[in-house]
Amino acid sequence: MPETQGNEPLPGILARIVRTKNDELAVLRSEASRLEAAVERARAPRGFARALSKAADVSLIAECKRRSPGAGQIRPGVDPVALAKGYERAGAAAMSVLTDLEYFGGSLADLIAVGGAASIPILRKDFTLDPLHVIEARGAGADAVLLIVRILDDDALARLHAEAVGLGMDVLVEVHDAGELERALRIEPSVVGINNRDLASFTTDLATTERLLEGVPDDVVVVSESGIRDREDVVRLGDAGVDAILVGESLLRADDPTEAAAALVGVPRLGRSRA
Repeated sequence: MPETQGNEPLPGILARIVRTKNDELAVLRSEASRLEAAVERARAPRGFARALSKAADVSLIAECKRRSPGAGQIRPGVDPVALAKGYERAGAAAMSVLTDLEYFGGSLADLIAVGGAASIPILRKDFTLDPLHVIEARGAGADAVLLIVRILDDDALARLHAEAVGLGMDVLVEVHDAGELERALRIEPSVVGINNRDLASFTTDLATTERLLEGVPDDVVVVSESGIRDREDVVRLGDAGVDAILVGESLLRADDPTEAAAALVGVPRLGRSRA
């Protein structure tokens, strides 16, 4: 039987990642007191959603990651501090930091280092399954966390969203199809991420964002994720009314990630069209 989350079977790679995260939780639970104490010492959240929506242009969330299951090695020797400083100089509105070790080569140390090097808000990008993951993120200085609707049932989605909001954080609620968007909107998110990548086949299509965008309320910040490679793609998404883009691989494969990031900012964001 395929592994499921809720009533739906997960694709192979997601099932493996979820199993790994659940295994890691056994260790994390033994550190609950330390994690909660770290939250008390953490700086105040910087306002991830606000940073994405305050400009008339499409905002850039620039990512730090070393590898991925679909793309393999991307930039294994990346220096997160240098990368963060460069992204901020380039005009990125926020930064996404992959903290998963086994599949993406990241760590909480990367998140902490980036938080000390840049003043823009930081998204902890990981596979959040438990309130302790949210607490851990806030204690490490994350301003927002990622919740992937595909791997969470409705109760977990609502509980984790409430935990993050209760800690003063923003939440990027990620969807890929109309059914996931419907589930996401039940928790009244302030930020919805539309993943253009099918996590079963790893194919990407920017039309996914264009198709789902009309179902998102106007007061919800919309982030288009995956498959965004150049300024032409950003113009296409800005014309559709997207508030922000999350870009990783194309920046990290560039000779100069700072220069590549700068090429994606300053694109006008148009109002969303409604049928």
